[in-house]
Amino acid sequence: MAMIPNQLPRLVSDPTGRSLGLDLPPGALTGPADAPYLWSGHGAAGPAAWAALRPAARTAGLLPVLLGGEWGLDRWGLEPGRMSDPADHDADGVLAEFWGHYAADEIPEEERDPAVAASVEELFGEQPGYEGVVAPFAAGWPGLAPARPLTTDPDRAAATVAEMLTEPGFWLDDARPALVPARRSADIPAVIGWSGPLNHENDVARLCAVLRSWEDRFGARVVALTFDQLVVSVAAPPRTVEEAEAVAAEHFAFCPDNITQGNHDGLREYAREALVDAPVWSFWWD
Repeated sequence: MAMIPNQLPRLVSDPTGRSLGLDLPPGALTGPADAPYLWSGHGAAGPAAWAALRPAARTAGLLPVLLGGEWGLDRWGLEPGRMSDPADHDADGVLAEFWGHYAADEIPEEERDPAVAASVEELFGEQPGYEGVVAPFAAGWPGLAPARPLTTDPDRAAATVAEMLTEPGFWLDDARPALVPARRSADIPAVIGWSGPLNHENDVARLCAVLRSWEDRFGARVVALTFDQLVVSVAAPPRTVEEAEAVAAEHFAFCPDNITQGNHDGLREYAREALVDAPVWSFWWD
């Protein structure tokens, strides 16, 4: 993966990051001594942590992220060396492939392209159906949803979401602050070699290509990671049910567990209840 100049080694001799214009709390580096790929604080981030870390992007090319849940290298199994470069993948192509895998049985048999159906079965075998899940897109992959106009600064929106999620009593109130040497927020999972979607995709850089597209179209930012969850802020979410349904198709391909193992009866309900005007998208892989 193409990397930016990594400033994290400077924290070995300057753990507060003052030479980088930072004032970091006590923390630790993860990765090789000469090329660490993650700094994480020892204690909980607190609501003000994200805003405090934002200058690191400008002064050192280090992007903030929250690490929630039980953090530990052995538990998380980070393997950055296994990941490709998000720039090598096309978001539409990645999502179309996943859609073909997970939604194949929802396309009416008389409307299926025989060549596509045969190819899907050859690649993945016969898949269990999710009856009614993919309506109104039973005819096939609908393509990427249209971009939404940005009226809010994406980084400001991310800071607002991070502050909300780390308030006492919220589910990320014990999350650790972290910094990652990444060109784009969307690349953070690939840079650290996150394996949260392992049962869905072994090379998380393919999903990062989709996150890049969401950055471009919806002002998305990766705000938090847990062992198997991803939380994304959204500066320009869909405003109508129709717009939300188009985005819901992408979410189904990106993380089918959100719909098939969630509390939503198909894409239509998921779009209405979870996506219209929603400033946060969250994903969980079983």
